[in-house]
Amino acid sequence: MSQNYGDIIVFTGNSNDSLVELICEDLGIEEGDCEVRQFSDGEININIGETVRGKDVFVIQSTSSPVNDNLMELLILMDALKRASAGRINAVIPYYGYARQDRKTKAREPITSKLVADLITAAGADRIVCMDLHAGQIQGYFDIPVDHLSAIPYLADYFKDMVKEEDFVVVSPDLGGVTRARNFSNHLNLPIAIIEKRRPRPNVSEVMNIIGDIEGKNCILIDDIVDTAGTICQAAQALQDRGAKKVYGCATHGVLSGPALDRLENSVLEKFIITDTIELPEEKRGHSIDVVSVAKVFADAISRINANASVSAMFD
Repeated sequence: MSQNYGDIIVFTGNSNDSLVELICEDLGIEEGDCEVRQFSDGEININIGETVRGKDVFVIQSTSSPVNDNLMELLILMDALKRASAGRINAVIPYYGYARQDRKTKAREPITSKLVADLITAAGADRIVCMDLHAGQIQGYFDIPVDHLSAIPYLADYFKDMVKEEDFVVVSPDLGGVTRARNFSNHLNLPIAIIEKRRPRPNVSEVMNIIGDIEGKNCILIDDIVDTAGTICQAAQALQDRGAKKVYGCATHGVLSGPALDRLENSVLEKFIITDTIELPEEKRGHSIDVVSVAKVFADAISRINANASVSAMFD
């Protein structure tokens, strides 16, 4: 598979082994030889066991929990590859951590998504590949090419057979997610509704109003990130209280921290569907959570990048 930037070689840290295995399987290659360990004081030690000189290297690493460890693994891996004369270093970040702090909303607040972009670039990345960023403008925080992939078609496919048999409506859990809900609904040819809410403080939301017709219909809540699951569970309850029949939830990134799993299990949601951008162990999934793999879209993007072919054509 030789191209302008050499053979494809894939490395990863410890964030999402199962996704990387599926991507490599789809590409028909073996994962690169790399050992990621920690010294006794917690410092990260990396040893790359094969030559990368002139290779087209893809470092696949979600910056999910433990966020700072996974981020440092990504940065140190890229630094090692740069010093080993890799032909090109592509940072494939299925879940981009710190993305929710993308602007200043009050005085003396950091913009950590920009800070992380600067760190990744300084560490040696020549290109970024990511999926469903919390805010599209984060692409502009990088001064290198960014390929922004979408999981929407894969999540929509999960519901294709259902919507043929019953009456459904796609619901955005907030005003900021309307474009996402519209894109999702276009794949299924469904109407949309919008939940108007406010956030008195981080990880806490209150439903104020529902815009659109949801009474007597099945609802699909679509979001990009579900962290503590308070918003999506509260939204599902509000929809049911206002006459919705069944309520399903889906999101690209299942952060699922703190009380999230308990909330989902005890909510009115029929099913909650996420992708494998963040690794969720089998024992934590429960009966209410289904996982859709996005390994193929990343493998296709990697092949196209290596061949200097269009990535956007994947979604045309």
